[in-house]
Amino acid sequence: MPNGYNGKILHVDLTKGTLTVEEPNEAFYRKYLGGSAMGMHYILRDMPKGADPLGPENVLTLFTGVTTGAAISGQSRLNANAKSPISGGIGDSQSGGFFPAELKFAGFDGIVIKGKSPKPVYLAIVEGKPELRDAAHLMGKLSGEVDDILHKEVDPKAEILQHGIGAENGVLYSSLVSMSNRHNGRTGMGLVMASKNLKAVVVRGTKKVELANQKA
Repeated sequence: MPNGYNGKILHVDLTKGTLTVEEPNEAFYRKYLGGSAMGMHYILRDMPKGADPLGPENVLTLFTGVTTGAAISGQSRLNANAKSPISGGIGDSQSGGFFPAELKFAGFDGIVIKGKSPKPVYLAIVEGKPELRDAAHLMGKLSGEVDDILHKEVDPKAEILQHGIGAENGVLYSSLVSMSNRHNGRTGMGLVMASKNLKAVVVRGTKKVELANQKA
Protein backbone atom coordinates (compact mmCIF):
# COMPACT_ATOMS: atom_id res chain seq x y z
CA MET A 1 0.00 0.00 0.00
CA PRO A 2 1.41 3.44 -0.92
CA ASN A 3 2.35 5.52 2.09
CA GLY A 4 -0.19 8.15 3.08
CA TYR A 5 -3.25 5.93 2.69
CA ASN A 6 -5.10 3.44 4.90
CA GLY A 7 -6.05 1.12 2.06
CA LYS A 8 -9.76 1.17 3.00
CA ILE A 9 -12.77 2.79 1.34
CA LEU A 10 -16.24 2.67 2.91
CA HIS A 11 -19.25 2.00 0.67
CA VAL A 12 -22.62 3.08 2.06
CA ASP A 13 -25.90 1.91 0.51
CA LEU A 14 -28.53 4.00 2.26
CA THR A 15 -31.44 2.24 0.56
CA LYS A 16 -30.35 -1.13 1.91
CA GLY A 17 -28.75 0.24 5.08
CA THR A 18 -25.53 -1.64 4.36
CA LEU A 19 -21.90 -0.71 5.02
CA THR A 20 -19.13 -2.44 3.06
CA VAL A 21 -15.38 -1.95 3.32
CA GLU A 22 -13.31 -2.16 0.12
CA GLU A 23 -9.56 -2.64 0.25
CA PRO A 24 -8.17 -1.57 -3.15
CA ASN A 25 -4.77 -2.75 -4.29
CA GLU A 26 -1.70 -0.56 -4.66
CA ALA A 27 -2.29 -0.11 -8.40
CA PHE A 28 -5.60 1.63 -7.68
CA TYR A 29 -3.97 4.21 -5.44
CA ARG A 30 -1.20 4.88 -7.93
CA LYS A 31 -3.66 5.26 -10.81
CA TYR A 32 -6.17 7.49 -9.00
CA LEU A 33 -3.83 9.74 -7.06
CA GLY A 34 -5.90 12.29 -5.16
CA GLY A 35 -9.40 12.67 -3.78
CA SER A 36 -11.12 14.06 -6.87
CA ALA A 37 -9.79 11.31 -9.15
CA MET A 38 -10.92 8.58 -6.76
CA GLY A 39 -14.36 10.11 -6.41
CA MET A 40 -14.78 10.42 -10.17
CA HIS A 41 -13.77 6.78 -10.61
CA TYR A 42 -16.65 5.55 -8.44
CA ILE A 43 -19.19 8.00 -9.88
CA LEU A 44 -18.41 6.99 -13.47
CA ARG A 45 -18.42 3.32 -12.49
CA ASP A 46 -21.51 3.18 -10.28
CA MET A 47 -23.88 5.97 -11.38
CA PRO A 48 -26.19 5.11 -14.29
CA LYS A 49 -26.53 7.43 -17.27
CA GLY A 50 -29.30 9.98 -16.83
CA ALA A 51 -29.45 9.67 -13.04
CA ASP A 52 -31.47 12.34 -11.25
CA PRO A 53 -29.08 14.52 -9.19
CA LEU A 54 -31.58 14.33 -6.31
CA GLY A 55 -32.50 10.69 -6.82
CA PRO A 56 -31.16 7.60 -5.07
CA GLU A 57 -29.04 6.62 -8.09
CA ASN A 58 -26.77 9.66 -7.70
CA VAL A 59 -23.45 8.75 -6.08
CA LEU A 60 -21.90 11.09 -3.51
CA THR A 61 -18.21 10.60 -2.79
CA LEU A 62 -16.09 12.06 0.00
CA PHE A 63 -12.36 11.52 -0.49
CA THR A 64 -9.10 12.68 1.03
CA GLY A 65 -5.74 13.17 -0.69
CA VAL A 66 -2.44 11.39 -0.19
CA THR A 67 -0.97 14.06 2.13
CA THR A 68 -4.12 14.53 4.22
CA GLY A 69 -3.35 13.60 7.81
CA ALA A 70 0.37 14.26 7.44
CA ALA A 71 2.08 16.91 9.55
CA ILE A 72 2.13 19.36 6.64
CA SER A 73 0.37 22.71 6.86
CA GLY A 74 -2.68 23.09 4.64
CA GLN A 75 -2.88 19.45 3.55
CA SER A 76 -6.13 18.44 5.27
CA ARG A 77 -8.42 18.52 2.23
CA LEU A 78 -11.72 16.85 1.37
CA ASN A 79 -13.17 16.43 -2.13
CA ALA A 80 -16.94 16.03 -2.42
CA ASN A 81 -18.19 14.82 -5.80
CA ALA A 82 -21.62 13.93 -7.17
CA LYS A 83 -23.92 14.82 -10.04
CA SER A 84 -24.72 18.47 -9.40
CA PRO A 85 -28.36 19.59 -8.98
CA ILE A 86 -27.25 23.01 -10.26
CA SER A 87 -25.59 22.08 -13.55
CA GLY A 88 -26.56 18.48 -14.18
CA GLY A 89 -22.88 17.71 -14.68
CA ILE A 90 -20.43 16.16 -12.25
CA GLY A 91 -19.91 18.54 -9.34
CA ASP A 92 -16.59 18.95 -7.57
CA SER A 93 -16.17 20.82 -4.30
CA GLN A 94 -13.23 20.98 -1.90
CA SER A 95 -12.88 22.02 1.73
CA GLY A 96 -10.31 22.02 4.51
CA GLY A 97 -10.48 21.96 8.28
CA PHE A 98 -9.99 19.01 10.62
CA PHE A 99 -12.65 16.68 9.18
CA PRO A 100 -10.54 15.29 6.28
CA ALA A 101 -7.60 14.37 8.52
CA GLU A 102 -9.92 12.86 11.13
CA LEU A 103 -11.49 10.67 8.44
CA LYS A 104 -8.01 9.29 7.75
CA PHE A 105 -7.36 8.87 11.48
CA ALA A 106 -10.67 6.96 11.73
CA GLY A 107 -9.30 4.42 9.26
CA PHE A 108 -10.71 5.34 5.84
CA ASP A 109 -9.41 7.15 2.76
CA GLY A 110 -12.87 7.94 1.47
CA ILE A 111 -16.59 7.20 1.47
CA VAL A 112 -18.85 6.26 -1.45
CA ILE A 113 -22.54 6.93 -0.75
CA LYS A 114 -25.50 5.80 -2.86
CA GLY A 115 -29.21 5.20 -2.40
CA LYS A 116 -31.65 6.97 -0.11
CA SER A 117 -32.46 6.12 3.47
CA PRO A 118 -36.17 5.66 4.30
CA LYS A 119 -35.62 7.90 7.34
CA PRO A 120 -33.08 10.55 8.42
CA VAL A 121 -29.79 9.00 9.52
CA TYR A 122 -26.21 9.99 10.18
CA LEU A 123 -23.05 8.00 9.60
CA ALA A 124 -20.69 7.59 12.57
CA ILE A 125 -17.18 6.17 12.11
CA VAL A 126 -15.24 5.64 15.34
CA GLU A 127 -11.83 3.95 15.28
CA GLY A 128 -12.55 2.16 12.02
CA LYS A 129 -16.07 1.01 12.95
CA PRO A 130 -18.88 2.55 10.83
CA GLU A 131 -22.51 2.68 11.90
CA LEU A 132 -25.72 4.29 10.65
CA ARG A 133 -27.71 5.98 13.41
CA ASP A 134 -31.10 7.68 13.63
CA ALA A 135 -31.03 11.42 12.92
CA ALA A 136 -34.68 12.43 13.31
CA HIS A 137 -33.80 14.54 16.35
CA LEU A 138 -31.27 16.55 14.32
CA MET A 139 -33.60 17.77 11.61
CA GLY A 140 -34.51 21.46 11.57
CA LYS A 141 -31.63 22.41 13.85
CA LEU A 142 -28.83 24.88 13.17
CA SER A 143 -25.41 23.42 12.39
CA GLY A 144 -24.00 24.53 15.73
CA GLU A 145 -26.81 22.75 17.57
CA VAL A 146 -26.19 19.59 15.54
CA ASP A 147 -22.48 19.77 16.38
CA ASP A 148 -23.25 20.00 20.10
CA ILE A 149 -25.64 17.05 20.02
CA LEU A 150 -23.33 14.80 18.01
CA HIS A 151 -20.30 15.61 20.14
CA LYS A 152 -22.30 14.33 23.12
CA GLU A 153 -23.63 11.26 21.29
CA VAL A 154 -20.42 10.16 19.56
CA ASP A 155 -17.27 11.76 20.98
CA PRO A 156 -16.34 15.26 22.18
CA LYS A 157 -13.35 15.23 19.81
CA ALA A 158 -15.25 13.97 16.77
CA GLU A 159 -15.29 15.97 13.54
CA ILE A 160 -18.62 16.47 11.80
CA LEU A 161 -19.59 17.11 8.18
CA GLN A 162 -23.25 18.01 7.68
CA HIS A 163 -25.81 19.79 5.56
CA GLY A 164 -27.93 22.54 7.06
CA ILE A 165 -31.50 23.78 7.12
CA GLY A 166 -31.16 25.27 3.64
CA ALA A 167 -30.54 21.84 2.16
CA GLU A 168 -33.47 20.41 4.11
CA ASN A 169 -35.64 23.01 2.36
CA GLY A 170 -34.33 22.36 -1.13
CA VAL A 171 -31.88 25.23 -1.66
CA LEU A 172 -29.94 24.28 -4.80
CA TYR A 173 -26.61 25.81 -3.79
CA SER A 174 -26.58 24.30 -0.29
CA SER A 175 -23.13 23.44 1.02
CA LEU A 176 -21.62 20.83 3.29
CA VAL A 177 -20.15 22.36 6.44
CA SER A 178 -17.71 21.28 9.14
CA MET A 179 -16.31 23.20 12.11
CA SER A 180 -19.07 25.78 11.46
CA ASN A 181 -16.82 27.60 8.96
CA ARG A 182 -15.35 25.06 6.53
CA HIS A 183 -17.57 24.56 3.50
CA ASN A 184 -17.79 22.37 0.44
CA GLY A 185 -19.56 25.36 -1.06
CA ARG A 186 -19.71 24.60 -4.77
CA THR A 187 -22.13 22.62 -6.95
CA GLY A 188 -24.88 21.89 -4.39
CA MET A 189 -23.31 18.99 -2.50
CA GLY A 190 -25.33 19.83 0.61
CA LEU A 191 -28.59 19.31 -1.25
CA VAL A 192 -27.34 16.00 -2.67
CA MET A 193 -26.59 14.72 0.84
CA ALA A 194 -29.97 15.96 2.09
CA SER A 195 -31.77 14.22 -0.79
CA LYS A 196 -30.36 10.93 0.52
CA ASN A 197 -31.75 11.50 4.04
CA LEU A 198 -28.17 11.55 5.32
CA LYS A 199 -27.87 14.37 7.83
CA ALA A 200 -24.19 14.13 8.76
CA VAL A 201 -20.97 12.14 8.74
CA VAL A 202 -19.20 11.98 12.11
CA VAL A 203 -15.63 10.70 12.37
CA ARG A 204 -13.24 10.04 15.23
CA GLY A 205 -9.99 8.09 15.26
CA THR A 206 -6.43 7.93 16.53
CA LYS A 207 -4.77 5.97 13.71
CA LYS A 208 -1.61 7.63 12.44
CA VAL A 209 -0.90 8.08 8.75
CA GLU A 210 2.20 6.14 7.70
CA LEU A 211 4.66 8.19 5.66
CA ALA A 212 7.66 7.07 3.63
CA ASN A 213 9.92 9.60 5.36
CA GLN A 214 8.51 11.48 8.35
CA LYS A 215 11.55 13.75 8.69
CA ALA A 216 11.32 14.88 5.09
